[in-house]
Amino acid sequence: MITPDNKYSTLAQIRIKVRKLTRSPSASQISDSEIDNYINNFVLYDFPEHLRTFYLRTTLTFYTQPYVDVYATDTTNVDDPLYNFNNIYTTTHAPIYVAGYQAYMSQSREQFFGVFPMFNNIAQIGAGDGITTNFSGTLSAVPVLANNVTFSSVDVNNLGLVLKDDGNGNLVIPNSTPTVPASTINYVTGAYTINFPTAPASGVAVNSMTVPYVPSRPTGVLYYENKFTFRAVPDQPYPVNLEVYKRPTEILNGTDMPELSEWWQYIAYGATKKVLEDRMDIETVQLIMPEFKQQERLILRRTLVQLTNERTATIFTEQSSIGTVGNGLGWGGGNF
Repeated sequence: MITPDNKYSTLAQIRIKVRKLTRSPSASQISDSEIDNYINNFVLYDFPEHLRTFYLRTTLTFYTQPYVDVYATDTTNVDDPLYNFNNIYTTTHAPIYVAGYQAYMSQSREQFFGVFPMFNNIAQIGAGDGITTNFSGTLSAVPVLANNVTFSSVDVNNLGLVLKDDGNGNLVIPNSTPTVPASTINYVTGAYTINFPTAPASGVAVNSMTVPYVPSRPTGVLYYENKFTFRAVPDQPYPVNLEVYKRPTEILNGTDMPELSEWWQYIAYGATKKVLEDRMDIETVQLIMPEFKQQERLILRRTLVQLTNERTATIFTEQSSIGTVGNGLGWGGGNF
């Protein structure tokens, strides 16, 4: 049985609408595949920037790993929930929950590291003799943050010697292409082996600079540079749940429909606008703009009505009535 949505709001119907609006009834003027390209360019790149509809707001869940504090969203692992994150999702929002507990979320490094400072622990691990370049041992304060490990000293020519970790347990010379053989750090156990390119001068201290931490359930999250940074550093896998706006899905086949059927005319006008702009037909663009904006308002109305059902948060609306009517579960009123 054909439902009204299947009859009126498919990709095939959007194509017909675009042909009518662009005065292009023939495939010789513009092919279906070209129209589909305009339609999906509008759906993927214009639509989510024009509108942030309630329907496109969703939740994303991923899991932390023990002793890993930073999670990049440019991962190449297609099975990772953060794969292609910046294309699939347009914006990220609080609240964020870690193992069901609401966590503090910030997009400001100043605020976040004001709450969770990263002070370097400087410790002497040895002293130079003017000959030895290799040093090994185990740090006393562990575990330590990746990308924050430095070993340093001064050579016989009073030049600084620096080895810094690369985030993968290797120690390298900063801003230098050559690698340092067998220079490594174990972030969890603190075991290290370092090989300076030249020997530290006799009697000069060889120091480590690290950021030790106590792993536990994270209570704060920084979203910056398209990365999620957690404090405290996780001691085990924890589910992380946050709110995001996703972008609409492509419409690929003639019988496919937009995620909400009511979007079809808005998409048709948006695709038409792009076709006409490429043709430099600005006069016709101006003619369709009032209806384009009208369709935009109609789509947005659902979100506005949905949001008006929610009361403005106050100290009173946050109170729960659960437990105030003798449910026998032992819960009291108030927040929980």
